[in-house]
Amino acid sequence: MRSNKSKKRPAWLKVIGITILVLLVAVGGYAFYVYNSLTNAVNTMHQPIEREKSEKRSEPITLDKKEPFSVLMMGVDEREGDRGRSDTLIVLTVNPQTKTTKMLSIPRDTRTEIIGKGFDDKINHAYAFGGVEMSMDTVENFLDIPIDYYMQINMEGFQDIVDAVGGVTVNNDLDFNYGGEHFPKGEILLNGEKALKYSRMRYEDPRGDFGRQSRQRQIIQGVISKGASFSTLTKFDEIFEALGKNIKTNMKFDEMVDIQSNYKDAGKSIQQMEMNGNGTKIDGVYYYIVSEEEKQKLQQALKEHLEME
Repeated sequence: MRSNKSKKRPAWLKVIGITILVLLVAVGGYAFYVYNSLTNAVNTMHQPIEREKSEKRSEPITLDKKEPFSVLMMGVDEREGDRGRSDTLIVLTVNPQTKTTKMLSIPRDTRTEIIGKGFDDKINHAYAFGGVEMSMDTVENFLDIPIDYYMQINMEGFQDIVDAVGGVTVNNDLDFNYGGEHFPKGEILLNGEKALKYSRMRYEDPRGDFGRQSRQRQIIQGVISKGASFSTLTKFDEIFEALGKNIKTNMKFDEMVDIQSNYKDAGKSIQQMEMNGNGTKIDGVYYYIVSEEEKQKLQQALKEHLEME
């Protein structure tokens, strides 16, 4: 049975914080050495895209003016010889004036038009067809809002990041076995290998893909919690290296600094949005169908938050 509601409520700062909080932790204490390691990691992470701005904006976003902005976060399961698919899609809209953030998780099976292909398919297939740019274009069209930035996390290599911070602790709400490991209910400590298996299980979960997305976000939250603690400061080289290898973004270093300086209060009020829909099969393929009425409701809320109306 599939559920159309995700019950976890992760903070946007604990998602985008991978490049903001973890990377900037304790820079003052290690000064020049940490700064060099940080900038090297950010340079490795930085992967620009062809477009300078969203087609839905007349001018590029300017963070130092404290304009509301959006981020598409993609958890990508990359395999050797395969581009992979964006198994996790989260849209964040951040408004520093209202000091609020909206977070919308898009189910990977959502049926929509794939921009650049001209046909309808599962929204996560956009990445397999055309990479980051096609994913951003497709999500923009689906939600009718600009997507200013992306953050791509390689879930296959995310275990390196987990190991770099010394493992993560999660509160598991479902007893299950996967990949030869047992994951009991309650608080459990996971190393990188176990964390990857924990985040991949899908079919034994009555919530289906929503449950897997929730566990992936738990792992990300755990990394942030450990990465921001004093005990990990001696491992910053290892952490920065793992981040540089497994995270890509079109954010530049100065933009990350602007976000840390001008937008951090927006993380104090997080509004988790739900995308309601129904699962069905079309020509034998499962899709998640979101009604036009539901889409318009979500679009309106996000546009208002981005001060587009």
